[in-house]
Amino acid sequence: MFQNPEIDLDTLPGVDQLEWQGLHPAFKARLRANFAIVLAIVAVAISIPTILAGLPVLVAVSLWSALALVVAALMGWPAIAVPRRGYVVRDKDIVFRSGVLWRSVTAIPFNRIQHVETSSDPLDRKFDLATLQLFTAGGSGGDLKIDGLGKDVAEQLRAYILKKVGASIESA
Repeated sequence: MFQNPEIDLDTLPGVDQLEWQGLHPAFKARLRANFAIVLAIVAVAISIPTILAGLPVLVAVSLWSALALVVAALMGWPAIAVPRRGYVVRDKDIVFRSGVLWRSVTAIPFNRIQHVETSSDPLDRKFDLATLQLFTAGGSGGDLKIDGLGKDVAEQLRAYILKKVGASIESA
């Protein structure tokens, strides 16, 4: 006969009790470098009409002041956001947390993972970083992407997860 007893919620483990692993310290600098590149393009885009069209001084000052506020906000953001990201590798799953205003915690069981890959763009390689991406059964809604890992850590995690996934396939 099928039974499905209730579980006392007080006995469930909380995410506060986990020992979160932080992202690579260079990830903050990488994010700032990315913002700097984008902001340099925006600064050029603001400069061209300012110089060529001869915008009034008040308009030019307003544009540059707005850009200065955006620069300050974007350069400060990694110091706020990166420490709030982290991951935990457990025996049967990997857990990832992120978010400053909208926080999320995602747990991906190893037995749901179908594919694991690491990737890095040129800026990631400059800072010796990589992204670990997990693809799960059941579509893209369950996929997990962890940016800001050290290249070596991302590769170690990829190898470990593939080993765990292989073990779960063989034991099934």
